[in-house]
Amino acid sequence: MEISDLIQPQTVFADLKVTSKKQALQELARRAAVATGCSERDILDVLIERERLGTTGIGKGIAIPHGKLPGIDKVYGIFAKLNTGVDFDSMDNLPVDLLFLLLAPESAGADHLKALARVSRTLRDKGRCEKLRGSQDADALYAILTEEGAQSAA
Repeated sequence: MEISDLIQPQTVFADLKVTSKKQALQELARRAAVATGCSERDILDVLIERERLGTTGIGKGIAIPHGKLPGIDKVYGIFAKLNTGVDFDSMDNLPVDLLFLLLAPESAGADHLKALARVSRTLRDKGRCEKLRGSQDADALYAILTEEGAQSAA
């Protein structure tokens, strides 16, 4: 599974303006509703429920909110770069400015895990994250995320 299987150029957003974790999740849900055709409320409920289990802020300014959603037939990704980092209750207490939302069908056991692993590996690349933070253009963000470099397939 590749990052390009999860996101499209129209699901990558630069300079998202939010001031809190809740606002970030609401904005991601709104944009994911357009991409998936699902209800914004249903998406937000799934994301909030997942955050109650434990933060999806994985550290180093990165969060990977995710969940399983009825009514979709594939794994969807939304990437957003925030114009200002927000408190995401991350393990390292650093503000989050890179968000990669993943939504999977309820039946997607292995695919959901493969997608999470792929996104995690991609965003663990310090050089890639520096490039993402240095870019102000959604098309450039998409290119940085989908370039393979030294990444191996999931």
